[in-house]
Amino acid sequence: MAARPLMPTARRPRPGFGLLGPRRGRHELLPEQFDALELPVGDDGVVIGADPNGTPAVLGIGRPAPYEIVLVGGAWTAQVVALRAVATGARVAVETGRRELWTPLAQAANSGQQSITLHDVGRVPPQGPSVHSPVLVVRDCGVRPPRGRAGAAPWQAVLTLLPYPGPTTPRLLSGADLVGVQRVSPDEARGVGRSMGLPPDDVETLSTLPDGVTLWCTRTARSYVATTPTEPETGLLGAARRME
Repeated sequence: MAARPLMPTARRPRPGFGLLGPRRGRHELLPEQFDALELPVGDDGVVIGADPNGTPAVLGIGRPAPYEIVLVGGAWTAQVVALRAVATGARVAVETGRRELWTPLAQAANSGQQSITLHDVGRVPPQGPSVHSPVLVVRDCGVRPPRGRAGAAPWQAVLTLLPYPGPTTPRLLSGADLVGVQRVSPDEARGVGRSMGLPPDDVETLSTLPDGVTLWCTRTARSYVATTPTEPETGLLGAARRME
């Protein structure tokens, strides 16, 4: 008796996976094609003003590596940076001997949560920074700030505010990743210029900068940035000024 041909059996449905889709080629690149792959990635951080061309200047404080910033200038600019950092989702810890200067800012920012906390000099506790909760530590400790307990760390940037250059300024500038300089005297400008390797034109300009303008620089790049307050910032902090 001849064997009957086997009938094709129906495939059993695979619950949870639905219908099988069309077969397509995989999306792959050869190693030599990697250079042609570009992704449009923009700057991410705190908009601290605009450069001379009107382009927004962005300060990236949320970084996976420690980041040290030194600002030789007024508390007004540091407060604007702190307030705008909170707006981007960062927490701000202020180490200061001038609580009366920072208290109104903290009260205005802390609507429902402790976005800005104030601490006495040398009393900043661990902040627990993370990629989901970056931290900016603002050190407003005078012209000769002591070494801080809360230093720069991954996802924790430190901004040290100096009202004017002092004996420890060259050391602080040499260890900073970014330096901001507002209006200083001609002698102070020459000292900052030596520390940062600024050309003569910039050294001369530093003593004539208007309120609200900062030269942000490293040893390889520099840019003048004008910080214009928003209406709420003006109502809280007042107009731009170099000294308190």
